[in-house]
Amino acid sequence: MEDWKIKIAALWFFYTMAMLAVFTLMFFGPGIIDEIRAGTFVGEPVTGEFLLMNAIFLLVPLVMAVLSLTLKDSINRWANIIVGIVITILSIVSLIMAFTLDLSIYAFGLLLDISMVIAPVLIVWYAWKSKQKA
Repeated sequence: MEDWKIKIAALWFFYTMAMLAVFTLMFFGPGIIDEIRAGTFVGEPVTGEFLLMNAIFLLVPLVMAVLSLTLKDSINRWANIIVGIVITILSIVSLIMAFTLDLSIYAFGLLLDISMVIAPVLIVWYAWKSKQKA
């Protein structure tokens, strides 16, 4: 197996774990459990669509990790470049939104959100770099 594919798959897993860590650690924030019981999460109503969207956000990087190890090189590179750019943009938006929260309580989220911007940037970089080697 080529080294760049393993690096990219590991970065997709890292991204997923950082996302799960943000969700998990948010439960320890003051009032979050009460908010969830009231049917909202970070000010958004918890609906079927909300849960589906979050499930998709969790599944995409996991699927990309598997595809990174199984797709042929050319398709693999382009899939990782395209999805990596989209995920980078979404992660930057999430990082900007994190600045609207009380930073003293959610500093962990900022740290993890920054790592969630760096990981897909590295994915795009490794995919692009591997393209130039071929």
